[in-house]
Amino acid sequence: MPDYKRIFLDGYSYFITVVTHQRNPILIENIELLRESFRDSKKRYDYKIDGVVVLPEHFHIIITPVSSQEYPYIIKAIKQYFSKHCDENYYAHLYQSQSRRDKGYKPIWQKRFFEHTIRDEKDFLLRLDYMHFNPVKHHLVTRTKDWEYSSFSRFVNDGYYDEDWGDFSEEIDFE
Repeated sequence: MPDYKRIFLDGYSYFITVVTHQRNPILIENIELLRESFRDSKKRYDYKIDGVVVLPEHFHIIITPVSSQEYPYIIKAIKQYFSKHCDENYYAHLYQSQSRRDKGYKPIWQKRFFEHTIRDEKDFLLRLDYMHFNPVKHHLVTRTKDWEYSSFSRFVNDGYYDEDWGDFSEEIDFE
């Protein structure tokens, strides 16, 4: 299998998905720690968070780093800060391979993350829509505006979205 090659292009934005180990749903319960992890990474790296959504076991983020070479380190910094400060009760029950234990990893995050280099404005807007609709897709809410762990309200306030965008409360019955 060929090695995966990341693309580093200054001036571009990156759509990134980060998932917890074994999809452990700990992020909402630790939302303040995750926010602090973002703040800490911004102290160390120069980048803009263009949009974000946090679900119980993963988050999507669109970032625009000043230096494209730094985006893997930005994600690493977020994951490390969170891992360093996360209470062991949230992950102690999870299985982890011996090789991961030998390397000192905690079973909090999947080793890798998904990244997509955003090519143009249309691509950016598609990723933004995907990200903001994700809580509805995962049956966490029936209205996008009801998910508080998202940048959706900021985009409503800026006039990009109507507040009822992604509202399927009339059409979908998850029960």
